[in-house]
Amino acid sequence: MNECVLVVDDDREIVKAIAILLEKEGYQVCRAYGGLQALDVLMSREVHLILMDIMMPKLDGLSALMKIREQKNLPVIVLSAKGEETDKILGLSMGADDYIAKPYLPQELAARVRSHLRRYMSLGSIHEQAREDRLENGRLSYSRPEKTLYVDGEPVKLTATETKIMELFMENPGRVFPAEEIYSRVWGEEAFSPENTVMVHIRRIREKIEINSREPEYIKVVWGIGYKMEKK
Repeated sequence: MNECVLVVDDDREIVKAIAILLEKEGYQVCRAYGGLQALDVLMSREVHLILMDIMMPKLDGLSALMKIREQKNLPVIVLSAKGEETDKILGLSMGADDYIAKPYLPQELAARVRSHLRRYMSLGSIHEQAREDRLENGRLSYSRPEKTLYVDGEPVKLTATETKIMELFMENPGRVFPAEEIYSRVWGEEAFSPENTVMVHIRRIREKIEINSREPEYIKVVWGIGYKMEKK
């Protein structure tokens, strides 16, 4: 099966250029020219990854992202001419898995798409080595076959990236992971200064699993080193 990428931008020339690039990589490409149209496409097509611009009329990229996250956990890469760190953190905080500032190198865009699709598709891979189906730690339970985290028996809506981070922690309770290692193992690539990206994802996870996210019970900071999941 060829993975389907939804490209969303109100600039039709940009959509066309990205579509040509991704089709050469062997992907199917769906096109949308605004946030509302993107939501319509998601209702009618099976999509595996979204590339979405922020600045669009009627329904901007971040607003569309919030609506998408209510229903879907597929990877979303935000594209924007804004390269400020605050804009990047805002996009990640609202549910994006990655952020690419315009102008970007076509090779970099293609590499990011490959990385996120590889990770997302592997979540449900039937070829994954058979392992114990369920991981337990206190109030948390992680089902490998379902790729679902439960808190007090209730399923928690996590994005694909958040799921991979929690799988890493649940498999290694008590182990301290530097931000660089979390990034390389979850995103599947090396990164320069990934601390902010990892921090934003950890914060989002805490808001979903902790009783008090400001005083976390499970995901703890080990100052100067990284993060760990407490054994319960």
